[in-house]
Amino acid sequence: MESFSRGWNFLKQAWSMAFKDKDLLKPSIYTLIAGTIVSITGVIPIIGAFLLFGNLQFGNIILFILGAIMIFVQFVVSYIFSGMTVYLIYGYLSEGDGRLDKAWRIVQRDFFDILTLAAVSTAVNLIRNAASRNRGGIGASIARGATNLLQVLWTEASYLILPAMVIDDLNLRDGMQRILKITKENLLLIGISTVGVRWVTGLISAALGFGGFAIAFAIGGGAAYLTGGVNAISIIGVAIGALIFFTFILFASIISSYTSTACHTCLYIWARDVEKAQAADQLIRVAAPAPLRAVLA
Repeated sequence: MESFSRGWNFLKQAWSMAFKDKDLLKPSIYTLIAGTIVSITGVIPIIGAFLLFGNLQFGNIILFILGAIMIFVQFVVSYIFSGMTVYLIYGYLSEGDGRLDKAWRIVQRDFFDILTLAAVSTAVNLIRNAASRNRGGIGASIARGATNLLQVLWTEASYLILPAMVIDDLNLRDGMQRILKITKENLLLIGISTVGVRWVTGLISAALGFGGFAIAFAIGGGAAYLTGGVNAISIIGVAIGALIFFTFILFASIISSYTSTACHTCLYIWARDVEKAQAADQLIRVAAPAPLRAVLA
């Protein structure tokens, strides 16, 4: 319960920043738009390859390659805009203003590092998917459990590696070493804050999803019931209901994406400032970024 309370306090502080500087939210919106375009564009050649080659071995290889490419591009898109969010939050906390032009220049500078991060995330995703498709005996179950754990650990690590890349211009190897050190020294804080934030955003997403579905069903189903079947009015009602449902899902995704990125960015900034103070033999207590103070309180 304490972890949930801390996560809720962090969410309120993080969104207070966003309401004061609307630019902080824009990359999360761009992620959804770009991700949707990539998904629609990427699924076309996959469907074409399936229709052309069916279940042939060559066709399976082509489908695997196309699927891997689409996953990789999705990760690249996600990391580019998450990286922009990281730098916008860093700019807001350090300078009082998050500037989109600066954030865009930074992700351009770190584009190759972002590609390497996306490549590793793609590899982890493909390994987990391969293990999930193996329905063998005990060995397959152990493999699935191990790969699921690997994905969870890597996902958490990637959330912290990205701020290291964007804020301190570190490559993948140096970023991983930096995050390993930070995690070892601050495991409890990272665990409490990320779990609490994950619970809160998960609950909000579930509530928005259920609420959107209920409203969509009431409008679409109500229109069909009142008009007595399939007709123009019922179709319009279903379309409006679907639009409302996906709007709720859109808001849930933005809330989850921005809040999670803000959490890991604040964690990294705080750990970074503590490291600098220790390196300078300063015994003063380093204040955490404002949103993170809610977690430490």
